[in-house]
Amino acid sequence: MVNKKILVCCGTGIATSVQVANKLQQMLRDRGVSATMKECKTAAVADQVESFQPDAIVVTTAVSLPGSQITIYRGTPLLTGVGADELADQIADDLKA
Repeated sequence: MVNKKILVCCGTGIATSVQVANKLQQMLRDRGVSATMKECKTAAVADQVESFQPDAIVVTTAVSLPGSQITIYRGTPLLTGVGADELADQIADDLKA
């Protein structure tokens, strides 16, 4: 099983990011990826990237990290359920590559 770190961000770091992190962690586990999740608010993304060193970032709002090599995924499908499986497949495939 692949072990990765994923940073999940929302506006406050306590609501939708926690929901998305929990759902994504289970979906990735079902796809053979073990992920350590960390939630944060959007304003703290740059600091969390430096300290947590995630393999991927999932956001529920707009986030920009100029110069970053880390892939940022829009996590809205994990909130709505529409397209959630496709997004989890994409993240899992990217993390396994």
